[in-house]
Amino acid sequence: MALFTWNDSYKVNVKLFDSQHKQLFDLINQLHDSMMVGKGKEVMGDVLKSLLTYTKTHFSEEERQLKIQQYPDYEKQVREHGIFVQQILDLQKKHDSGSAAITLTTLNFLRDWLQKHINGEDKKYSGHMNSKGIS
Repeated sequence: MALFTWNDSYKVNVKLFDSQHKQLFDLINQLHDSMMVGKGKEVMGDVLKSLLTYTKTHFSEEERQLKIQQYPDYEKQVREHGIFVQQILDLQKKHDSGSAAITLTTLNFLRDWLQKHINGEDKKYSGHMNSKGIS
């Protein structure tokens, strides 16, 4: 059972970004599903690595498009992305050193951050991007 289910309330009305956001949901749900069957520790490293790689790809594309379209809150978006990537790097380091336990707190952090970011900062660029003909 998914921890984090995609629905239209998360849409930012930019097809590429909505598709990428769905992939991020899937990664978080992969970790959740593994934890539910007692395999969280076994997949945590791979999920964190995939999450880090995918967020960097997604953030890079999102930032590129926002810069091209002269989005007024571009710098804020970049800062938020940087903070999240650093938090994932910190989790990865802790995991790699053996000091990070798989916890529901970590899972909830990932879910909550993505939920707040999409429904907060990302929704703000939706109208701007659509007005530039990007959907």
